[in-house]
Amino acid sequence: MSIIAEVEGRRLALSNLEKVLYPSGFTKGEVLHYYAAVAPALLPHLHDRPLSLLRYPDGAGGEHFFAKNVPPGAPAWVKTAEVPRSEDKWARQILVQDLPTLVWVANLVTELHTPQWKAAEPALADRLVLDLDPGSPATVVECCVVADWLRERLAGDGLHAYAKTSGSKGLHLLVPLHPPAPSREVTSYAKALAVEATRAMPGLVTHRMSRSLRPGKVFVDFSQNAAAKTTAAPYTLRARDTPTVSTPVEWAEVRACADPEQLAFRAGDLPGRLEGHGDLLAGLLDPERGHPLPDLRAP
Repeated sequence: MSIIAEVEGRRLALSNLEKVLYPSGFTKGEVLHYYAAVAPALLPHLHDRPLSLLRYPDGAGGEHFFAKNVPPGAPAWVKTAEVPRSEDKWARQILVQDLPTLVWVANLVTELHTPQWKAAEPALADRLVLDLDPGSPATVVECCVVADWLRERLAGDGLHAYAKTSGSKGLHLLVPLHPPAPSREVTSYAKALAVEATRAMPGLVTHRMSRSLRPGKVFVDFSQNAAAKTTAAPYTLRARDTPTVSTPVEWAEVRACADPEQLAFRAGDLPGRLEGHGDLLAGLLDPERGHPLPDLRAP
């Protein structure tokens, strides 16, 4: 059953609001309510960034699939952008520029993933990302140790790092860049950092993708800086057993983490965190907080 809702003057058909999407009992209606509640913080991080959707329409335990192209039946008022695509040169993807578009996308039941660049400047990254992924029995606790080392290393190059949980097992570090830099150069710099971290903490870190090297270590994934790659957006829900959220955290929280549950945030936690902390990633949106990408060729 569908209902017609009006959101900032746009009429939306919202369907199956009572459908349970998470084993914990979280429903589709609660998903929509969550996104509407965090929209003031979330929307600026989506603005002008072509969206990739990890869809799970049958719930977190059902089929998952990535969708980059604009879904059939998209309302005419949904803004899109033409983006380069290797297989068909150019394609169109959604831009979530306002609350009605966010609610419409949320009704498709999605995780929200974005590139490190904006539609106006494809492959010119205005941020750098390092995805810290723990291999069992390592957890986010070990990721925090590595994250703090990387924070200090980045600061040595004049760069300020922000942290958020992945909403899964690990952490993401995000660094604003100004002016934007070519994605391939950002990837090269991020790889150099990952290699340096591996050398500094060989028993704790790996920069190689081979899963056989990951048990008990933190994989520093630098590859998401590639122009074709995307990362889970701040405040997106993740398709897990419970409605976990990719949540910005303070560095004091990172340094104090001694148990994975300390950095496990769910949809119900976010309104209170936003009220108490505001958007801890607001600095990513301020060009004055960004600094140039260091020149790897410099002595």
